[in-house]
Amino acid sequence: MYTTTWCPDCRAAKNFLASKGLSYEEINIEENPDAAEIVMKLNDGMKKVPTLDIEGTIVSGDQFHPSRFEKDLQAAGAL
Repeated sequence: MYTTTWCPDCRAAKNFLASKGLSYEEINIEENPDAAEIVMKLNDGMKKVPTLDIEGTIVSGDQFHPSRFEKDLQAAGAL
């Protein structure tokens, strides 16, 4: 999951994933310029966090909603 330190939606997404027992790799785009470029490519030029790449399925958003996030994860085969 691509994140930043200041992002409340990133914290919410991390808590959600933890509550579901899902593991993930966290990549802070503030500390990794290459990761920031990847996020921009995945999100049509926008630095949108959190962004998850689940086996090639991109789940991203800047307004975290647990029910929508869960639906997106199910569609990606992560749940």
